[in-house]
Amino acid sequence: MTTLFVRHQVADYAQWRKVYDGIAPAQQSMGVQDQAVYQAIDNPKDITVRHEFATLEDAQTWAGSAVLRSAMHDAGVEGAPTVWFTTRS
Repeated sequence: MTTLFVRHQVADYAQWRKVYDGIAPAQQSMGVQDQAVYQAIDNPKDITVRHEFATLEDAQTWAGSAVLRSAMHDAGVEGAPTVWFTTRS
């Protein structure tokens, strides 16, 4: 199991969430098995997303996909996201 974390700032959480929820079918078709969204308590525009995948390769494919890149643009992500991959030990 591989977990992908993505942290970024958004211009407007409601707009971001609408776009995020709209790509759920693409997430599933590209191997996302579970996901969660976290907002920083002191800054609701600071978002961290967790996606679970069966393999590192699936996680890397999703992270580099045109679907995700386009969604982040449409959702109002500001600046470059911080991305990291983990595995359970």
